[in-house]
Amino acid sequence: MWLSVKKSLLFSALALLVLACNNDKKVREAAESSLAADQSVQPTEAQALPNPVVEEPQKPAGPVTTMTFTEERYNFGKVKAGAKVRHTFKFKNTGKNPLVIANASSSCGCTVPTWPKEPIAPGKSGEITVEFDSAGKVGGQSKRVAVVANTDPVENVIWIEGEVEEAAAASSSGSNQ
Repeated sequence: MWLSVKKSLLFSALALLVLACNNDKKVREAAESSLAADQSVQPTEAQALPNPVVEEPQKPAGPVTTMTFTEERYNFGKVKAGAKVRHTFKFKNTGKNPLVIANASSSCGCTVPTWPKEPIAPGKSGEITVEFDSAGKVGGQSKRVAVVANTDPVENVIWIEGEVEEAAAASSSGSNQ
């Protein structure tokens, strides 16, 4: 039974990863269906584990403040598959206490954020740079980045989105003119 529960939890986590990184509707529906079926397996009290998939963001210690982004969504338009797109989101500490960003993360390895590690003083601004690697992606893309800080709410969300077109096949000419 324990092995079955561990397999079920692992499969659920993998299904969510596929769901987050793949925009294909059929794959998404299959992952959701599998996840719903796996949720019917409940460990006994002695086997209970914390759910690794649905964790609340850990609030950084210290006084709470607020942050405001100049934009929460960036549309990069159309790019060819394999291109890397980078965008810098600007924000301001609009509260009365120093802003501390504990983490910025995406559920997909194709989207990588970088953020300031030092506190941002009240009234000051900062930047979070998000890089999206379109390798292996085709079609509409919408990637969520969760920014966890000493804010209320703890999690602020920014998005990078656009359209990835198939890369043109390399053409070779048979004539030498």
